[in-house]
Amino acid sequence: MDAMTAIVTRRSEKILTEPTPSDEEFHYLLSGAATAPDHGRLRPWRWILVRGEARAALVRAPAPTGSRAVGTGSSSLPEPPLRALLVFAPFPGHRIPEWEQLAAGCSMTHALMMLLHARGYGSIWRTGRLCTSPGLPALLHLAEGERLLGSLDIGTSPEGPRQRRPLPDVSDRVSVFEAVTAVRAAHGPREAVDAE
Repeated sequence: MDAMTAIVTRRSEKILTEPTPSDEEFHYLLSGAATAPDHGRLRPWRWILVRGEARAALVRAPAPTGSRAVGTGSSSLPEPPLRALLVFAPFPGHRIPEWEQLAAGCSMTHALMMLLHARGYGSIWRTGRLCTSPGLPALLHLAEGERLLGSLDIGTSPEGPRQRRPLPDVSDRVSVFEAVTAVRAAHGPREAVDAE
């Protein structure tokens, strides 16, 4: 599957079944995803894989006051066969600002989703209550400063391969910087003409 086809056929899959990647295959795909842009090569993240009966412990984790249990957010959706929890583990006080470390974690996760899709697996990145449950940090033994960015639910979509999405019009999201315009903005129209 070429890169453009992978990008325009990937979907966030709400219903996932077996098979899933083995731990060994997940590690292999993650090693590829870890080559995503990462200023300083810090890899400020880690994954916790949750399979089988261990998934029930996440569902039972206390939710924030006034909200439903953690789970998937809908009792009609089955639990995914593999839930990979993304832990953001920043390096505080590092010369690489935290927002760049967070961007590196997000880049790596998107790369992992694309690699999973190219292998025939489906995934969905879930956030919400899972990230804000007060009981999960202790349950998962998160270190001080670490926080959940969500889970990557992984499996196989029962719907099979998806059709290509139509490409959106992004022409209003691109502009071209021109040096003459920059000179005029910096020096005023008279000096810009002289500079030409």
